[in-house]
Amino acid sequence: MKRILFMGTPEFACGILKCLIENHYNVVGVVSQPDKKVGRKQVLTPTPVKSLAASYNLSVFQPVHIKDIYEQLRQLDLDCIITCAYGQMIPEDILHLAKIRCINVHASLLPKYRGGAPIHKAIINGEKESGVSIMEMVKKMDAGDVCCVKKVAITEEDTMGSLHDKLMKCGEEALLEVLDDILDNKAVFVPQDESQVSFAWNITKEEEKIDFSKGGRSVYDHIRGLIPSPVGYAYLDNKKIKFHEVRLLHEESAAAFGEIIGFDGTHLQVSLGDLILLVTQLQPEGKAKMSARDFYNGHGKNLIGKRFE
Repeated sequence: MKRILFMGTPEFACGILKCLIENHYNVVGVVSQPDKKVGRKQVLTPTPVKSLAASYNLSVFQPVHIKDIYEQLRQLDLDCIITCAYGQMIPEDILHLAKIRCINVHASLLPKYRGGAPIHKAIINGEKESGVSIMEMVKKMDAGDVCCVKKVAITEEDTMGSLHDKLMKCGEEALLEVLDDILDNKAVFVPQDESQVSFAWNITKEEEKIDFSKGGRSVYDHIRGLIPSPVGYAYLDNKKIKFHEVRLLHEESAAAFGEIIGFDGTHLQVSLGDLILLVTQLQPEGKAKMSARDFYNGHGKNLIGKRFE
């Protein structure tokens, strides 16, 4: 059987690794990012891919710099390397360890949204579709030739989280469609159109701040593109408020952008001008996530007419 090395780190990559294992491909090793300290107590926590690999008794490598394990990987006698959201640029000498190919499962319709946050940015930018591309790994980021593109629709209700789940399933299906041909050197790879390239850099702290002064659909798209992580916020009455669940109401409001115009029993209603943002779950500064109802029944009723800024 062809010998496969898998490289990945977050939950999204787990779907691909599990797909390989359950379809009886010969995964001889897994590379993931080092464990990180998580939460207020800073508990050292394994990556999702490491946890999954360990449950199948697979050998896991977690180098700070992947070049440091070149010799160990060389000894694995690899036919193919499959990467998915690994999180490091892979040196050419390691790419060349794969006798057949080194491929990547990328969560965008390449050449659009190369980079580390394609799912977030597709939602934030109001895209109507996304998908998964299976491409050859090269030295330049996400620039390799593509052998498979599979699309999914983005609905108005989708968040980064729901699109993530759609694309994880889509990625599994796309990989299974072409992997046997790749391993048999029969797959056809097509160069990307460099004139259509766009980038999706990782979300910065500054991008977590929601600018209600823009009004309209872009505010809603920005908020849902950060749900469930890293979660967008704005200030209300000088206190930070995070938005965990929102919807959109297609009605106009004459109130100022970002102004709380009412509460309907379930949602805080916030003016976006030609639309109304319905906030279902939020998190006031220093408190746990709560429903809009609980927020309103507490201090929220006194904030009708105030603006998110």
